[in-house]
Amino acid sequence: MHKHPGADDYCCDMRGFLSFLILFLLSKKPMHGQEIAEEIEKRKGTRPSPGTIYPALKSLKEAGLIQEGKKGKTITYSLTDEGRRGFREAKQQFCKTFIGIL
Repeated sequence: MHKHPGADDYCCDMRGFLSFLILFLLSKKPMHGQEIAEEIEKRKGTRPSPGTIYPALKSLKEAGLIQEGKKGKTITYSLTDEGRRGFREAKQQFCKTFIGIL
């Protein structure tokens, strides 16, 4: 099957799911940015760039959904109480929206 350049980006790039994926991953355990990128790569098949991950983390932090913890030079992200509530609600909405697809 021939694919034109950017076909994956056009069809199913999952950009709208990045925040949801980050919240999902952080609901399992605190992680640093590189770990988040590695976990997304395992699921999606491609690693998001730092220019994709870090703006999303900044936005989630500004929304009060995640917090930073510093250990040496490493910044680890974790969910806030609001982030846990927000993720539960987003997960319910996700299931309502997509349950019939699979």
